[in-house]
Amino acid sequence: MYEQISINFLDKSVKLKVKTTNSFTKFIGLICRTRFCDNLIFKFKKDTRISIHSFFVFFPFLAIWLDSKKKVLDMKIVKPFSLNITPRKNFRTIVEIPINDRNKKIISVLFNSPY
Repeated sequence: MYEQISINFLDKSVKLKVKTTNSFTKFIGLICRTRFCDNLIFKFKKDTRISIHSFFVFFPFLAIWLDSKKKVLDMKIVKPFSLNITPRKNFRTIVEIPINDRNKKIISVLFNSPY
């Protein structure tokens, strides 16, 4: 299932189409996919601070950690085969955005420059 979300960061707002994950796809994430796959959203019922990794993810992606009101708490470019990527604060939602031409505008707005 897909949904449209708005991410608010500083004075910027970005609309983003994301694919909702279930229990199984939360575990798999972007593993063994291509850089042209969908943006993913991982929702949790309560605040958490779990780490993510990018083993068997063969492309960089932008990880964005959000609170319960979709406010950005942290974001990082995650390189392939990285271990233990942890946000600075507890979060409620993670959005994973593959770095590709389709997402170029979103990433440049968030980082205020093209990648």
